[in-house]
Amino acid sequence: MSVLDAPVSAAAPVAPTTGLTPVFVRLKLALLRNGLRQSTGRKAAFIASLVVSLLLAAGQVLGLVLLRGNEHAGTVVVLLTGVVALGWAVLPLFFPSGDDTLDPTRLVMLPLRPEPLIRALLVSSMIGIGPLFTLCLVVGSAIALAHGAAGVVFGVLAVPLTMLLCVALSRAVATANVRLLNSRKGRDLAVLSGLVIAVGIQFVNFGAQRLGQAGGLSTLDPAASVVRWLPGASAVASVDAASDGAYGAAVGQLLITVGALVALMWMWQRSLVKLMTAPDGSTLAAAEPTREKASGRGGLSALLPEGRTATVMQRSLRYVARDPKTKAAWVTALAVGAIVPLLNALQGTGSVYFACFAAGMLGMQMYNQFGQDTSAFWMVALTISSPRDAYVELRARALVLLLLTLPFTLLVCGVTAAMIGDWRSLPGALGLSFALLGSMLATGAVASALFPYSIPQEGAFKNVVPGQGGLAWISIFGGMLAAGLLSAPVIVPVIWMHVTDHHDALWLMVPGGLVYGALIGWAGLRIAAGRTANRLPEILAAVSKG
Repeated sequence: MSVLDAPVSAAAPVAPTTGLTPVFVRLKLALLRNGLRQSTGRKAAFIASLVVSLLLAAGQVLGLVLLRGNEHAGTVVVLLTGVVALGWAVLPLFFPSGDDTLDPTRLVMLPLRPEPLIRALLVSSMIGIGPLFTLCLVVGSAIALAHGAAGVVFGVLAVPLTMLLCVALSRAVATANVRLLNSRKGRDLAVLSGLVIAVGIQFVNFGAQRLGQAGGLSTLDPAASVVRWLPGASAVASVDAASDGAYGAAVGQLLITVGALVALMWMWQRSLVKLMTAPDGSTLAAAEPTREKASGRGGLSALLPEGRTATVMQRSLRYVARDPKTKAAWVTALAVGAIVPLLNALQGTGSVYFACFAAGMLGMQMYNQFGQDTSAFWMVALTISSPRDAYVELRARALVLLLLTLPFTLLVCGVTAAMIGDWRSLPGALGLSFALLGSMLATGAVASALFPYSIPQEGAFKNVVPGQGGLAWISIFGGMLAAGLLSAPVIVPVIWMHVTDHHDALWLMVPGGLVYGALIGWAGLRIAAGRTANRLPEILAAVSKG
């Protein structure tokens, strides 16, 4: 009997379809696992970042538990939870986070329904170091406030609701803005947004310092009374209300969180449907293309040295002027580097040495020099055949940084000294700034060769590809720690001159810091040149991931 003659009842049953949520969870775990398998260094970096995050989370939980029973515990916990929720809404757009499973634009061509897709994205977003850290803070907050059976019941409800709200808020904001952020204009707008965040953080620091002068935590009570009725903190605030016997207020605050979560899920679904069905016109040309005129060496180009140095410097300056992510990093560094010393000077409690923060912020731009080239680094790698070629490449990039940083450092130091009226300490601050800048040039060049990582071009809210986040943190913060240690030969004499009241000799630190910074920077570039020439294949593989 042929197959066509077989009865219909004999057909094999269809296998049940696997749910979408387990698939996304396994996909995220597989991406994380495969990323860690690529190199031992990446695995070590991830483990180190995980350990540091867990230690910080454990410290936070311990602090919150010790706060239990304090009369201001509710105020501190409510405001802390509100800040955490705000961070989930804003920080993922501009700082390293997320992975490709959370980018809905990669799923447009797949036959997926919105409801199961949202559930899968929501659950997979719970996997990671950030969610684990947030969970520890929320659990610690609930423990600090829960008293009695009612408080415990509301605490058990508040913890998952707060976590779901934070993740849903983050994903809804990212989905609603993903096309804008992926466009060229959107990435330029991210520069302004990142600047607003950086400035806002400094004003928070300013407020915290003023709080210490104003008489303690009681001054935060009016702010907490408002924040406790906002969705990000209302669930945790309900624990405090239930513990005090205010059951009506507790139920109301819990319902605010539930209502906000439902609204966010609905907005997220609408944005997701629009994203996956509507045509994308965000990158259409708004005007006729213009033909750029060929120009010879003129303007700044005429002032640069001939040869490879001029070419590399012009390329790096174009990155600063045109690449949205490089531009965002520079604008943020310039803003924060000026705000920290000037705000402290306005308070009347600052020091001229706070101006060294400007050199530190700008010196961070030396780290991961090859990552900003992304996959285009192969063209640079083709021109490097010896440590000499690598040295000229790194030296030119360092010269660009010095071209922008030295005038800015001099300006910030001078303005800070004028605002405080402490001109005697200005030479010491300048010497320290020069030494710190040279040390960061050295450690940044070495870190760029030993710990390169890729900066993805798609998604303005991602600055590190999945699996390289720990590597990026170790590269930057390890290099900054090393730069601080390398600056000790200048830091120690400055401290000694202040302690022994030899302020008249501080002027020696200007040439001393300048010479020392130049020597340590030159030595770092030499060391990094050899490492770069020997590790070109590894560097190319690392920076091409995006």
